[in-house]
Amino acid sequence: MLRRLSDPLSFDPIEEAGRQWRTHWGAASAPPMMAVTSIMRAQQILIARLNDALVPFELTFPRYEALMLLFLSRRGSLPLGKMGARLQVHPASVTNLIDGLEKRGYATRTPHPSDRRTTLATISERGREVAGAATEALNAIRFGTQPLRVADLDATTAVLRRLRAGAHDFET
Repeated sequence: MLRRLSDPLSFDPIEEAGRQWRTHWGAASAPPMMAVTSIMRAQQILIARLNDALVPFELTFPRYEALMLLFLSRRGSLPLGKMGARLQVHPASVTNLIDGLEKRGYATRTPHPSDRRTTLATISERGREVAGAATEALNAIRFGTQPLRVADLDATTAVLRRLRAGAHDFET
């Protein structure tokens, strides 16, 4: 269950902000502000739901993503630099994520067999078990996306893919 910081508001604050935006900056300025604000609030809601579901596994969603990257890799290990690129995070963040996974016995760091400048993160057997169980828990709550329908989720993914492609987030 989502932990709330306060009781629900009696109005939609994004709609109210949109009304204010239209008054002060014109009708064309409201939709972008409202869309971005809605995305940011939805991200907060989803992260809270996901993190709540991951508490029994001693994971946060970012650590879950790193664990799944290792779980789904061909050999169960990846260079830390490659993990950072795939997770699209700063190298310091990868270090922190792997520290957390190591502390729980879900992954280990090992030297690369042919490149001494490279460190590999390798999923442990316990990490594989936890990755599977955590994924079952997240699938059971549809990754926190209730009450959205599959069509809503597909449309959201498509729209946001266009935004990501326009930002050169990946090669098209």
